[in-house]
Amino acid sequence: MAGSLQDQLLNIGAVDKKKAKKSQHQKRQDLTKARKAVKSGKKIVSQTLTKDMEQAKRDKQQRDLKLNKQRDTERTKTALVAEVRQIVQQHSVAVPEDADVAYNFTYNKKVKKLYVTIEQQTQLTRGQLAIAVLGEKSTLIPDKIAEKIEQRLPEKVVRVQSDEVPDQDDPYADYQIPDDLMW
Repeated sequence: MAGSLQDQLLNIGAVDKKKAKKSQHQKRQDLTKARKAVKSGKKIVSQTLTKDMEQAKRDKQQRDLKLNKQRDTERTKTALVAEVRQIVQQHSVAVPEDADVAYNFTYNKKVKKLYVTIEQQTQLTRGQLAIAVLGEKSTLIPDKIAEKIEQRLPEKVVRVQSDEVPDQDDPYADYQIPDDLMW
């Protein structure tokens, strides 16, 4: 199949001679306008070029909207993290440096350890205290504050659920595991 695309379209009947002549005429007009514009120093824009520019403009607007939405979501997330950090700092329960009881908890499928006092350990197991994890730091907070934080960022709070219902098929359901069991 040698020849131009226009000849090939004429041969298969996709375009008639009248349309082919019209497109050639339009192409010649665009070229002569462009030449005259170059000689006179003016810019001339063809119809196809304006359509391409309009399409590019619409595409750019869509990309800009998408980027703005991403930026807004990132800003709201950082604002939430800052708000949670401030709440935790204001309402944190102080853990003495001589705390010797290791309290193990899971966070992001990893077991972490926090040293607390015996009183704080019992409060944690009863659900009166919760653990807030910000970055690498774990902090004890009251349960009411943990509820407020869970409304904003639930993944930052570790709470003990003591109301768990045992399975019916569990053969060890009669045997309770003590909360102060050391591994």
